Amino acid sequence: MAKKNKSIEASALKTLKSFEAKQSQEDSKANARKKDNRLSILLTSGAFVVALVLQFVYFNFGPGISPTACIKFTQTPLPSVSGEPNPASIPDAAISECRDWNGTMKVNNAELGIKLFGNKAPQAVANFVDLASVGFFTDNNCHRLVTSGIFVLQCGDPNGNGTGGPGYSFGPLENTPSAASGVAPTYKKGWLAMARTSNSATSMGSQFFIVYKDSQIPNDAAGGYTVFGEITSGLDGLNNVFKGGVVGGASDGKPKVAASIKSITVK
Repeated sequence: MAKKNKSIEASALKTLKSFEAKQSQEDSKANARKKDNRLSILLTSGAFVVALVLQFVYFNFGPGISPTACIKFTQTPLPSVSGEPNPASIPDAAISECRDWNGTMKVNNAELGIKLFGNKAPQAVANFVDLASVGFFTDNNCHRLVTSGIFVLQCGDPNGNGTGGPGYSFGPLENTPSAASGVAPTYKKGWLAMARTSNSATSMGSQFFIVYKDSQIPNDAAGGYTVFGEITSGLDGLNNVFKGGVVGGASDGKPKVAASIKSITVK
């Protein structure tokens, strides 16, 4: 009987040791899983932080500029052409999306390729894009040609005589070319720049000028002129307008050969 009891005890002890060994193995596996889970969480959290940092770098220093990163000014309420405050009419500079816009501007039968500098001149580009999108420039006559000293064709006035605009004015100046002290800045052939009233940086509206030959245009008390884009192709298609000269033989006035904007599309 004693031998039988000893045999049972030995069997139970062996079973207990086997169970303890398996339990220890399971505990080790569980601990390993916990470590793996903690490591996974840490790695996931780390990846999330890295992603946020990369996103910050991408949008603030890399090519993926955020929609308003280039806008370094606050548009202030300005009087409309009628003299009444009309700040709501000024297109939001964020429309520019701080990016280049490409498109076409058809003047007479010439199709001009254009690029707009939304990153360099966000307010002017937003204004141009907004007006173009509603057909403001359609059938608009370019009212002024300058053929001596500076070489520009001015357009964008709905009245066709230099007195009209969109019903509001805006500023400040953006992307004005620089030059050495005492030297007039050079505006390159093909540039698109905003026209404005002399000595006023907040008088821009819808009028702009096309530079058809490199021109040194002096700054005035307000500064230079906002360069908001360029003509990338087709400018030679308007040579007959440039060479036709001004009505009456002057060097500054209404072009002899009429120049009319038929359409503008940008994207």
